[in-house]
Amino acid sequence: MLNVTKTTLPEVLILEPRKFEDNRGFFSETYNLKRAQDMAGIPTNFVQDNVSLSKKKGTVRGIHFQKPPFAQDKLVRVLKGRILDIAVDLRQGSPNFGQSVGVELSSDNFLQLFIPKGFGHAFCTLADDTEVQYKVTDYYTPEHDAGIIWNDETLNIQWPFPKESLLLSEKDQILPPFSELHDFFTYEQVRL
Repeated sequence: MLNVTKTTLPEVLILEPRKFEDNRGFFSETYNLKRAQDMAGIPTNFVQDNVSLSKKKGTVRGIHFQKPPFAQDKLVRVLKGRILDIAVDLRQGSPNFGQSVGVELSSDNFLQLFIPKGFGHAFCTLADDTEVQYKVTDYYTPEHDAGIIWNDETLNIQWPFPKESLLLSEKDQILPPFSELHDFFTYEQVRL
């Protein structure tokens, strides 16, 4: 069983797999291609799994995306700890262009976030030693790797900690602003 909820950005979906708990712990089927397609309309096969460990609460990763023709759908979940997971609509012509949605994912709430092609992705850890796993629908290609600066004034993402206390990679600190985004994605090209 899989519960699916649309976010304020309707293409970004919250998936909640069912947990079967007993005195030993629990069992859950965290991904099933047929159920994902039938119940959530997720139209793709995932080809790569990634895991990141962030040692400190307040670590920000993003805002990342991969440019066409290697754009990626992502399915994100937390293995340990908690994050505020962010998706940003980057599709030119979309009624939600430049808007973002944030969803708390944790190892306790067991939620997953589906982020389709045409959306940027970022997260901020809410606990130390947080492990995040995400499936993607195309292979990582460095020459198509792109992003937007995490603290862009136009996007105005509400991070859960004071901006001066956040920890970022050098690469993420020098990403370009949203105003310099090229039209990699259009609303008509990238729709579920």
